[in-house]
Amino acid sequence: MTMPLSIPPASADLLPRLIFWETTRGCNLRCVHCRATATELSSPDDLSTETCLNLIDQIASFSRPILILTGGEPLFRKDIFEIASYGTKKGLRMALATNGTLVDDDVADKIAAAGFQRVSISLDGADAATHDAFRMIPGSFDAAVAGLKRLRARGMSVQINTTVAKHNADQLPQVLKLTQDLGADAFHIFLLVPVGCGVEIGQEQMISARQYEEILNWWYDQSKTVMMDLKATCAPHYFRIRVQRIMDEKMRGETPQPFVAPGTQAKAGHVDVVTTPDGQGLPTPALSAMTRGCLAGTGVCFISHRGEVFPCGYLPVAAGDVKSRPFEEIWRDSPVFANLRNPHMLGGKCGQCEYKFICEGCRARAYAQTGDYMAEEPFCAYEPGERRVGEIHDLHMTSDSPMPETTIPWSEDARAAVARSPFFIRAKIVSFVEAYARENGLASINAGTVAAARCKGESLVR
Repeated sequence: MTMPLSIPPASADLLPRLIFWETTRGCNLRCVHCRATATELSSPDDLSTETCLNLIDQIASFSRPILILTGGEPLFRKDIFEIASYGTKKGLRMALATNGTLVDDDVADKIAAAGFQRVSISLDGADAATHDAFRMIPGSFDAAVAGLKRLRARGMSVQINTTVAKHNADQLPQVLKLTQDLGADAFHIFLLVPVGCGVEIGQEQMISARQYEEILNWWYDQSKTVMMDLKATCAPHYFRIRVQRIMDEKMRGETPQPFVAPGTQAKAGHVDVVTTPDGQGLPTPALSAMTRGCLAGTGVCFISHRGEVFPCGYLPVAAGDVKSRPFEEIWRDSPVFANLRNPHMLGGKCGQCEYKFICEGCRARAYAQTGDYMAEEPFCAYEPGERRVGEIHDLHMTSDSPMPETTIPWSEDARAAVARSPFFIRAKIVSFVEAYARENGLASINAGTVAAARCKGESLVR
């Protein structure tokens, strides 16, 4: 029996899965799509080293998210490796988002030593001419590729990001091949959001809603055969498209694609528990996951270089400031986050859509278009009403993703109980049930153990 359809859990039950931290606005490039206007030198408003380390303490005190150090160009900060090493010691999964042009041999060594588990580098075209025109610095493509190769030579997991716009939409097959040739573990496409500098190029570079549909359907086709973590970011419609395509395959009698694509299952870099030096074992998420569409304020947030907290880096509606309020309080109590955690508040056709619980539309594009972050997604071609909500919910919840890693023997009936739970909380269920078993001196876990843990009141065990 699957979980009943419901709105997301109360704020107190949610933990951040991904935190994007703009460590500085300083940058050596002038990208035309940047959500912020970068400066050549690091801003005096950047948080101090002491404040940065304190912020990591605050985050690690109640959660184990993936902490992505971004910018600007994070390598502009002289203390970036100190910050990363500290986060690693605190049990956080640290990732670095860089343009790659500053990654020489010495920097590559330092990145590897700091404990980063993944480095993302942006390639916004299949060739130097396309990428360099978008990044506005000649030679940036070749420098980024060289930096990526240095990281791969040191055994680093590398992700390639591509911002999709009119200038490169027809090059995606070539960029995909390039990512494979370079040995990347992940290829993430980002559909342009018209904020920051992106506002100025929105009319010129934004692709149409119909083009979004075509690209995301092509993306689904690639996910069937490409053994790489393929993820569409700022494209919550992709969750709807995956459900539509899987249902259509079932209706035709074909073997359907699993909701979590094989490449993501193989390359997501999942770890269930991170044990910190103080001996505290807490669950931590995979480097990539298929949960649902827009995660702004629910599983994701963005911290600016000044310490302001936003639902995501493209939605400029402040939820709080870590210089004046603890991060956990902002995460749990922000009215902005509370609104975003309630799909029933969605307006327009998003509010009427049967896919709203797994998609929600891009809240940043809605805000950019209307000034209301709960308004309908303006770049969605779908008209609600074609599917039954129950079918959609069941497919999303019962995805045949693998059983999370276990540290205690589990019987088949216990594993089956976990398989009936939503795939994106199975790791938490396993962690909770195993903790219950240890507390009670149990050497193995069966269905009765799961039921007993449920009776204890854990909300994740259904």
